[in-house]
Amino acid sequence: MGFRLLSWSYDPPYSGYWDPVTSTINWCEEDYYATPYAAEVVNTLTNLMFVFLAFKGIFNCRKNGHDTVFFVAFVGYLLVGTGSFLFHATLKYPMQLVDELSMIYTTCLMCYATFSYSKSRQYAFTLALGLISLAIFITLYYHYLQDPAFHQNAYALLTVTVVARSMYVMEFTLRPSLRNNEETFKLQHRKSMTADQKEVSRSDDRRNAQILRTMWLMIAVGLTTFLSGFAIWQLDNIFCSRLRSWRRWIGLPWGILLEGHGWWHLMTGVGAYYYLTWGIWLRHCLNGRQDEYSLVWPRILSLPEIVQSEQTNGIIQPEIAKKIR
Repeated sequence: MGFRLLSWSYDPPYSGYWDPVTSTINWCEEDYYATPYAAEVVNTLTNLMFVFLAFKGIFNCRKNGHDTVFFVAFVGYLLVGTGSFLFHATLKYPMQLVDELSMIYTTCLMCYATFSYSKSRQYAFTLALGLISLAIFITLYYHYLQDPAFHQNAYALLTVTVVARSMYVMEFTLRPSLRNNEETFKLQHRKSMTADQKEVSRSDDRRNAQILRTMWLMIAVGLTTFLSGFAIWQLDNIFCSRLRSWRRWIGLPWGILLEGHGWWHLMTGVGAYYYLTWGIWLRHCLNGRQDEYSLVWPRILSLPEIVQSEQTNGIIQPEIAKKIR
C-alpha cells in the first residue's frame, strides 16, 4: 500500500468577491479556490515577503543614515509588493498597473542613483528628465498596448542596465580607488611609517580585498536567487496545465509548493533586497566611508544589512570589525 501525505482536495471555485476579472493577464494559480476574497491566494500572500523586506530596508536606512535615494527605493519596493498583493487578490486592471508600473518606476530610480553618482548637477538634472520621460512613455504605451510582454521586456532591460552599470562602477571605479588610496598613503609615509602603521596598512589592504570579494559574493547570491525565481516562473507558464493536475492530485496544502509564480515573488523579493543592500554598501565605499559602515552578513542564507560601525576615536570596535573580515 502506497504512502500518501495527509491532505485535502481542492474545493470548487468560490464566487469571487472581486469578480469580474479585468486584468489583461492571469496566472497559473487557479482563481478563488481557497477564499472568495483573494483570487490567487498564494500569489497574494507571497508578496508579504516584499512588504517585510521593504520595511526592514526602510528602518535600516533611517537608523543608519544611508543616502536618501535608497530610502526612496525601499519605499518603491514596498509599493511594488503592495501593488502586487492587491493585483493578485483582485485581478483588477488598475491594480495590475500599480503592480507593474511601480516596478518600472523603482528601477528608473535606481538607474538615476547609479548613473548620476559623482556627475555634475546639470548631468544629473538631464538624466532625471530623461528617466522621467522614459517612465511616462512606458506608462502611456503600455496602457495603449495592454500587452504584458512589453512591460516584462522593458523591466528586464532596465534591470540588466542598472545591475551591469553597478558592476562596472564597482570594478572600474571602486577597485582602482581603493588601490590608489592605499598606494598614495604608502608613498607619502614610506620613510616615516612605524611598525604599527605598516600593520594597519596591510590590514587595510586585506580589508579592501575582502570587501570586493564579498560584494561579488553578494552579487552571485542575489542574481542566482533572482534568476532561479524567474526560471521557476517560466516553467510555471510553460507547464501550467500539467502543474494544475499535479496540484489537484497532491491536494492541499502541498499543492501550493507547485505555485511557480509564488516562488517568483519570494525569490525576486530576496534578490532585489540583495541588490539594494549591495548598492548601499557600494555607495558608502565609493564615498570613502568603508571604515564608518560594516556589512552584517553572518551566513550566506541570512539577509545582509549595512550598519554604522561602532567607533572609539576613529577605530572600529573588534566585534563590529570582524563582520567585514
